[in-house]
Amino acid sequence: MNIIREPKVYLLGRQNMDADAVQRFLDDYGMTWQTDTEIGGEQLVEVGGRVCYLSFGKGRKTNSEYIGNLIGMKHGSVLEHATWDFIIAGVSRSFSHELVRHRAGWGFSQLSQRYVDESMANFIEPDVIAEDERLHAIWLRSVQASHQAYVELVEGLMEKMTHVEAKTQRRKLVREAARSVLPNATETIIFCSANARALRHFIELRGSEGADVEIRKVALQLLRIMQREAPTLFGDYEIVTEDGTEVARTQFQKV
Repeated sequence: MNIIREPKVYLLGRQNMDADAVQRFLDDYGMTWQTDTEIGGEQLVEVGGRVCYLSFGKGRKTNSEYIGNLIGMKHGSVLEHATWDFIIAGVSRSFSHELVRHRAGWGFSQLSQRYVDESMANFIEPDVIAEDERLHAIWLRSVQASHQAYVELVEGLMEKMTHVEAKTQRRKLVREAARSVLPNATETIIFCSANARALRHFIELRGSEGADVEIRKVALQLLRIMQREAPTLFGDYEIVTEDGTEVARTQFQKV
């Protein structure tokens, strides 16, 4: 059993724009267009915006200028065309209960406790508990007791359910019952897909001072990743420290 205190976010996937397909469209409609960004998500958002106004080859020339204007006007729907994929690990079941409330623009695939054996589970300890020796001891005692109960329940249920001949089905039934004693602190792993607009909403809501500490850590990690990955779409954010706590800020909210 390991104790984890910091989440990890891994960027796995990003979009690419098919330049040949875009050129065929432009040729068919007698238009020309060039962009100065090589980032697929930023290209797709610009194309989406220019389709709305048929402004290919007109007006603002740089991708940064064009998307900056869209964000300033709060034309957020075009940001939904750019999507990224992540694995979020080192987070608790408490975290996942809050994360999956973000349905619009998100897709989730989460570790299943019915199929995965939690006998070697990791647990997430909140900072406010970890920094206090007495409170840490209380928390650790509770987690260890719950984990031991899980192990014993798995063993007992495997003996009890010998009438279920298919081993895979028996293990699933055993684990789905035994998991009932595992605490919210149990680690989970989640594969997520989200578009730029959904990510911005998540960062604004969960990166604020009122957010849960654990989910705020993830929101700020996502922001740092996206500012490197697509600076035109996330460059208006800044991370500031208030009362010793990092939070995300932008003047363009609810795009």
